[in-house]
Amino acid sequence: MPTLTIKGIPEDILRRMKRRAAVHRRSLNSEVIVCLGQAARTPAMDPGAFLTEIDEMRARLALPPLTETKLRKAKAAGRP
Repeated sequence: MPTLTIKGIPEDILRRMKRRAAVHRRSLNSEVIVCLGQAARTPAMDPGAFLTEIDEMRARLALPPLTETKLRKAKAAGRP
């Protein structure tokens, strides 16, 4: 079976992975393999399909178009 070495793992990620492994009663190695397997099964998003879905949702909800002006106002309103 192939081996993979991962270098430079941030401490917080390592800590969380060890905690997950303990919760699932797995070794750290087994937990990493499970996480990699889940990530590999996640389908890639098609940007065109995503935008079509958003357009359909906007039409169903009868939302007005989002303009540059509205975005600027929203950003400015969120600042002190």
